[in-house]
Amino acid sequence: MESAVPARGILRVYLGASPGVGKTYAMLDEGRRRAERGTDVVVGFVETHGRARTAEQIGDLEVLPRLEVEHRGTVQQELDLAGLLARAPQVALVDELAHTNVPGAGHEKRWQDVEDLLAAGICVITTVNIQHLESLNDVVESITGIRQRETVPDTVVRQADAVELVDMSPQALRRRMAHGNIYAPDKVDPALSHFFREGNLTALRELALLWLADRVDEGMERYRSEHEIASRWATRERVVVAVTGGPESEGLLRRAARIASRTGGGEWLALYVSRGDGLVQVDPTRLHRLHTVTEDMGGTFHAVVGDDAATAILDFARAENATQVLIGASRRGRLSTLVNPGVGETVIAESGDIDVHIVTHEEARRATGHRRTSTGLGRRREVAGHLVGVLGPFALSALLLVTQDLHGLQTEAMTFMALVVATAIVGGRWPAIACSLISGFALNFFFTPPLRTISIASGDNAVAVVLFVAVGIAVSSVVGLAARRTAEADRSSTEAEALAVLAHSLLHAGDEQSLLAGACELFGMRGAAIVRTVGGEVVAAYGEPTPPWSEADAAVPIDDETTLVLTGRPPAAADQRLLKAYAAHASVLAERRRAAQQSDERRVLAETDQTRTALLAAVSHDLRSPLSAVKAAVGSLRNSDIDWSPADEEALLATIEEGADRLDDLVANLLDMSRLRLGSVTAHVDEVELEGTIASAVRSLPGRDRVTVSVDPAVAVVAADAGLLERVLANVVANALSYAPAATEVVVDATVVAGRAVVRVVDTGPGVPAAERGRLFEPFQRLGDVPRGEGVGLGLAVARGLTEAMGGTLTAEDTPGGGLTFVLDLPPTGEL
Repeated sequence: MESAVPARGILRVYLGASPGVGKTYAMLDEGRRRAERGTDVVVGFVETHGRARTAEQIGDLEVLPRLEVEHRGTVQQELDLAGLLARAPQVALVDELAHTNVPGAGHEKRWQDVEDLLAAGICVITTVNIQHLESLNDVVESITGIRQRETVPDTVVRQADAVELVDMSPQALRRRMAHGNIYAPDKVDPALSHFFREGNLTALRELALLWLADRVDEGMERYRSEHEIASRWATRERVVVAVTGGPESEGLLRRAARIASRTGGGEWLALYVSRGDGLVQVDPTRLHRLHTVTEDMGGTFHAVVGDDAATAILDFARAENATQVLIGASRRGRLSTLVNPGVGETVIAESGDIDVHIVTHEEARRATGHRRTSTGLGRRREVAGHLVGVLGPFALSALLLVTQDLHGLQTEAMTFMALVVATAIVGGRWPAIACSLISGFALNFFFTPPLRTISIASGDNAVAVVLFVAVGIAVSSVVGLAARRTAEADRSSTEAEALAVLAHSLLHAGDEQSLLAGACELFGMRGAAIVRTVGGEVVAAYGEPTPPWSEADAAVPIDDETTLVLTGRPPAAADQRLLKAYAAHASVLAERRRAAQQSDERRVLAETDQTRTALLAAVSHDLRSPLSAVKAAVGSLRNSDIDWSPADEEALLATIEEGADRLDDLVANLLDMSRLRLGSVTAHVDEVELEGTIASAVRSLPGRDRVTVSVDPAVAVVAADAGLLERVLANVVANALSYAPAATEVVVDATVVAGRAVVRVVDTGPGVPAAERGRLFEPFQRLGDVPRGEGVGLGLAVARGLTEAMGGTLTAEDTPGGGLTFVLDLPPTGEL
C-alpha cells in the first residue's frame, strides 16, 4: 500500500573494493528478487560496461529511458531524475553513486539525484567503489597513483540504512580480468599492469574492510546509545592484564596469554599505569623487557598515566571493551589491606560486568616496607633552607625592631609568614617548620605585649600566635611538598626525554658515537667512551680524551668485556638509572654490530660456496655440452671417409654455429656476473629509444617469432644505458621463451605507471611458486622444469644486476591464468 512507503526512502549501498567485483550484478539481483515478491522496482540507471552476464541480470525489470544531454558536440546519457520522480516506484536501482553528471543534466553529482529520490519517499539501491569515498581519495592516490575525480561525501554512504560489501580476493579478480569477464581483451593487459595490480587490489580490499568494520562498530555503539545500554557487549573475548613491573609481572603476562588462547580469536593487552605526577617507578629496561615478552606471546603492551591505578585500569578496560581483567595479588599485608583497600579490591568493587581475576604469586602479601626518604632537593638547597629557617627569624626580628614605629602586629605577622614560605621554597618542609616555630616565638617575645616575655596578656594575641604557628606549619608543608614534586617532575621529564631519545636511536639504528654524544650532553660531561674492561682499549670515544676507566668520574659496566666511562664530574645518585639505560643501549648496539658482522660473513661464505659449486657444475656440464657438439660436428666434416651431401654439411655447420652462440652467451653472462660482483659495472644512462632496443634484443633469440611487442607512445624514450638495457631484455625474453609452451606467445608490453616506464614480459608457462620466487634472481638458479643444458642460471641474476645499475628494478609476479610476468621498472627520463 502507498501509505506503507516511509516519508523518506531507504538507501541501500553495495560497496565494492574495486571495479569488477560484481556490485551492479548484486544490485540487479536484489532488484529482481524484490520484484518477484511484488515490489514495484524500476531500473533508473545501470551501467553494464558491455558485460553480458550483467546485462542478462536486468531480465524483465522495468528500465527507465535515459535522459539524453548534448555536451560539446556529443550526446551523453544520464539518469532521468524528473522521469523517475514522476514514475515514483517503490524501489529505484541507480548505479554508480559517485558519477558526475554532464552539465545540463540537473544536479552536478548523481548522489544528489539520489538524495532527491530519497526525499520523495523512493527507496534506492545503489553502488559505489571504496576509492570514490572522499575521505580516502588521498590514500587511494598514494596506492594506485591515480586521483579519483568522481567522489562522494562519506556522510552520504555512512548515513545509508544498509551498506553491503561485495568482496573478492585480488587473485580471483585478476583471473576474472584475464578471462575477459570485466574488460574487453584489448584492455586486459594495460589494466593488469596499472590499476589491477595485485598490490593495489590488496590495499583497496583492506581499505574497504576497515572502513566497513568502522561503520559496524559505529552502528553497534549507536544502537547501544539509542537504547541506553551501559553494559559492555562482549563481541569477542578481550583480556587486560595489569602489571606493575615487579617480579610477578611476567607470570601475569603468561597467564593472560593462556586465557586468551583458550578462546578462538581472543585478544589480550598488557597495561602499565604510571603515576600522574610523571615520576618513574620502574626501571625502563624492566618495562622494555615486559614489552618484548608481551609481543613475543602475541599481546600488545600499553602504558597509561593515572593518579589512581584502579580507576585507570577500569577506564582502559572499558575503552577497549575488555571482558576480563587480570591483576596480581597485593604485596601488602592483610592488616594494611583492611585499613586501606588496594588496587585489586577497588577494581573488583567497581568492575561491574567485567570479570576480574586475582592471580597469586610469590610476592603476594609481602610488604616491602619501602619508604621514600629523599626530599628530592639538592644538598645545597637543604643547607640554605636550614640556615634561612633558623637564622632568618632573628634577622627579621632585628630589622622589625629597628623600624618598629612604621608597622603594627599584623604587618609583623605577615612578614614572618612570608619568611616561612620563602624557607619552604628554598629548603623544603622541615626547615620551614623550624622557621615557623622560631618565628612564632619571636613574634610573641618581641612584638606581642607584654614585650620581652613569653607570656601573652591578651587572649586574642595568644590565639593569633597559635594560629600563626599552625598556619605556618601547614603552608610550609604544602609549599615544601610542591617544591619537591616540581623538582622530581623536572627530573622525570629529563629522564623521559633521554629515554625517548634512546628508544628513537635504537629504532633508527643509531651508532656508538651518537650515543656517547647524547650522554655527554645529558649529564654535562666533557667526554665519554666505551672501553675494554681488560686492557683499556678504547672502542668508541667522544669529547675529551678518556683516562683509564678506573680513574673516570663514572663507569658503568656494559657487559663482561666493555665499560661505559664518562669524565667531567661525578654523576648524581639519581642519574644512575639513566646511566644504566645508556649502558644497556650500548650493549644492544654492540650486539647488533656483532650480529650484522656475523651475518655478512655467513652470507659471503654461503655465496662463495654456492658460486664455486655452480661454476664446477657449469664447467663440467653446461660448458662441456656445446663444446662436445661443436667438436663432433667438426670431426664429422673432417672425416674424408664419408661423402656428406650439401644439406648434411649445412646441418653440421648450423650445429657448430648454435654451439658457439651458446658458449658465447654463457661466457658473456659469467663475465657480466663477475663484473657485477666486483662492482665494476658503470651505467651510462641516457635517453634510449625503447621499441628499437626491444627489437634489437629479441632479434637474435630462438623463437623470436613468438614475441609480441606493444609500446605505449608515452614511453617511446626511456632513461637507460642502451647496451645494458638490451642485455636485460634479451635475458628476460629468452627466459620467457624457454618456459612458455611452444604454441604460445610471449608479450612484451611497455607503458607508464605512476610516472615511471614499466616493461612487462608476460609468459604463460608453468610459473614459479611464490615461496621460491625469492630465489629467482639468485645466480646459478634454475627453477621450474627447464631441462639441463639450457644455461647455468645466470640470465635473470645478470638482468637484475644490470637493471639496478641503471637505477631501475626487476621483479616477478604471477600471470593471471598461469605463467610468470617480469616487471622491468625504469626511472623517467625527467630524472636525467
